[in-house]
Amino acid sequence: MIRILHTNDLHGQLLGAKLAKLQELRGEADLFFDSGDAIKTGNLGIPLRPEAVWGHFSDLRCTVSTLGNRESHVLEYGLKAKLMGANHPLVCGNWTDRDGKLVFPGTFETTVNSVRIGVIAAMVPIVTSRMRTQAASAYLWRPPLETLREDAARLRPHVDLLIALTHIGHRSDLELAQNNPGIDVILGGHSHTVIQTPERYGSTYLCQGGSHGRYAGVYRWDGSLSGGLVSLT
Repeated sequence: MIRILHTNDLHGQLLGAKLAKLQELRGEADLFFDSGDAIKTGNLGIPLRPEAVWGHFSDLRCTVSTLGNRESHVLEYGLKAKLMGANHPLVCGNWTDRDGKLVFPGTFETTVNSVRIGVIAAMVPIVTSRMRTQAASAYLWRPPLETLREDAARLRPHVDLLIALTHIGHRSDLELAQNNPGIDVILGGHSHTVIQTPERYGSTYLCQGGSHGRYAGVYRWDGSLSGGLVSLT
């Protein structure tokens, strides 16, 4: 059995009692994932000091997270400022520089209790090659569903459990689940959807935990996914 802890869309609100409760839950989990928008600073903002959540994620031994629109920036300086203090693995398969090179690794792999676990990730596109504003951006974003489909096909043969960390919203997660049976679990974000217990579509489970640290997802994988949201307030 694999015990999974998941958060999404914290928006800089991992504080006080919420943090204490999450620390308690982390002690019982094998893996801790976050699906983006963890920081307080908005899309085009540039923080003057490290975001507190990165230190919390370090203390919580975050296994890996993807990025949301809040963590993104069109300038290299802005991105570095937003991620200052983040020292856990970050993955995002559809975010590239102007030359098409991935800014972050597209996949992540680990083994827990002899189970080979693969993670793929993508976020909402901020700037695409078709936008007039693309010339002013240091970065471009590929279509997330296409990217996730490609990465899933490549990683699936090598793992026992395939997890998609997404920041694309529930509607897109639903499309991903219905068209990619090779993905076992989707841990989503962006739309702030409260899914109390995992939604199942064929062999794929879809999860999301609202926003602003109201809930954390606590799940168990033993060939199927059980569990659900736990209040942090």
